[in-house]
Amino acid sequence: MNPSGGFTRRGWLLFGAMALLWGVPYLFISVAVESFSPPAVVAGRTLIAALLLLPFAIRSGALRKALRHWPWILAFGLVEMGGPFLLLGHAEQTLPSGLTGLLVATVPLFAALIALSGGDRGVLKPARVIGLLVGFAGVAIVVVGPGLTGGEVNLLAAGEVLLVAVLYATAPFIVARKLGDVPSLGTITLALLMIGTLYLPIAAVTQHRMPTLESVGALLALAVISTAIAFLAFFALIREVGPVRAPLFTYVNPVVAILLGALVLTEPLTVWLLIGFPVIIAGCWFAGTGGRLRPARATVPPAPVEAVTPPGGATPAG
Repeated sequence: MNPSGGFTRRGWLLFGAMALLWGVPYLFISVAVESFSPPAVVAGRTLIAALLLLPFAIRSGALRKALRHWPWILAFGLVEMGGPFLLLGHAEQTLPSGLTGLLVATVPLFAALIALSGGDRGVLKPARVIGLLVGFAGVAIVVVGPGLTGGEVNLLAAGEVLLVAVLYATAPFIVARKLGDVPSLGTITLALLMIGTLYLPIAAVTQHRMPTLESVGALLALAVISTAIAFLAFFALIREVGPVRAPLFTYVNPVVAILLGALVLTEPLTVWLLIGFPVIIAGCWFAGTGGRLRPARATVPPAPVEAVTPPGGATPAG
């Protein structure tokens, strides 16, 4: 981690990976809930990802180490997966996937408030405050703008997504403060396994129809791309840039979410979105770098993240 406050080159690579990996789930979720119940999406997404990672977690000994910390890992799983995955699935039954991605972009603002309440005065640096406010203003432009021209937003669903943002902002602090010495592969695998097991009976009760091939494909993509691989990259990002800056990629996620929603699901691409995009990106840049033109060099080596090689030989980010 770089104590001077900027992003390292490795941090920016992980940042870009997360912007993509957690920009596409809103599209997948929107397709999955067309024929899966929200609890079934959570159970399928987490259990499939857990089964993919389990052999590597067992072979490396990471799962054994994680079991010693299961209460905090369960807490992390509920905050990062159990609550958000269900709320997003329910919200996207009425909200467009792009708008959902935009509302989740408030995560860095909540993360800064949580850090401030914990005594971290670094978030009060002018450049970072301005960046957070500008980014949030960009989100407001895209969300509030359509309402000024007769658009309509389901307030309950929007509230669910904002609660997701609060939960996503909280989860990195659990990792950094309670699970820093636990192998990330073990934490991710055990959390996914516990959440999937908790949701499996609920999924069995709430799933009443035969899923379509499109929904099955979306669920598999959620499990492999946006869960198993994405969480490995997310933990590496937390270790590289810290729990406050790690969620800053959620300012860029809406760009991916809205473009995919427009191209694949034919969701409207309005003038408010075109205005809000550059504002969101500018806010992200200043909040993460303080306006530096070059990524900062790390003066302290980043914490090691164990390498995991999945089937096929590819190595996930981190």
